[in-house]
Amino acid sequence: MYIIGMLLVVPIKIVIKFIINGIIGAVALFFLNIFGGFIGITIAINPVTALIAGFLGIPGVLLLLFLQYFL
Repeated sequence: MYIIGMLLVVPIKIVIKFIINGIIGAVALFFLNIFGGFIGITIAINPVTALIAGFLGIPGVLLLLFLQYFL
């Protein structure tokens, strides 16, 4: 019974973690575009940047900033 319960709970925890990271990444990308526009820092929101920010969260947004300025 315990093993079956764990098999059902673990995937739900992973999905919830991805959803929370996605929300945090989207909010960070949104606020970066709003407030970064005043100082000239913007990242275009397209499916690729949304996926990177969604899967990685804040580190994904920082990665996008790094890639934008060094590539």
